[in-house]
Amino acid sequence: MNPQAAAGNLELLPAAEHPDLLPDPVRAALPAGAWVAAIDPDLADTQALVEATGAPLDASANCVLVAGRRDGEERVAACVVLADTRADVNGAVRRALGVRKASFLPVERAVAESGMEFGGITPVGLPASWRLLVDTRVARADWVLIGSGLRRSKLVVRGADVAALPGAEVVDLHLPAPTTAP
Repeated sequence: MNPQAAAGNLELLPAAEHPDLLPDPVRAALPAGAWVAAIDPDLADTQALVEATGAPLDASANCVLVAGRRDGEERVAACVVLADTRADVNGAVRRALGVRKASFLPVERAVAESGMEFGGITPVGLPASWRLLVDTRVARADWVLIGSGLRRSKLVVRGADVAALPGAEVVDLHLPAPTTAP
């Protein structure tokens, strides 16, 4: 698959040549060969973007931020899953963090500490103190369409590059597909 296949009808540009479409932390951590596309900020939500651009849902990835506590210590993680699944926050993520309960990070805090805009948070350039949990399906993807850190653009990167980001841990994070009775 080529990067355009993950982007639908979005116009891809070499990300390194378009720093105006990326916040500082993302620019500093950008994987080689990444692409960026300008979008209407009203389409930052994955479902809206997929519907408007024809980008495949199973080639789009979402990054959610979660936190939990153990022995008085807070544990924060960014979790990256394909958009056609959900992160198993109460199972796989909670176990990976070693906490009894994991919750989504409040929006205000996620934005302030990541240096990114809500609706555009990406695993690229997150604080080094946060764990980065990448679902196995993302790691195996040829290319994924993900947030850029801003609501007005998206990145297209290789799944292997997401899995190779500093501190990334590849684990099964997605909820299992529902089973159907015979």
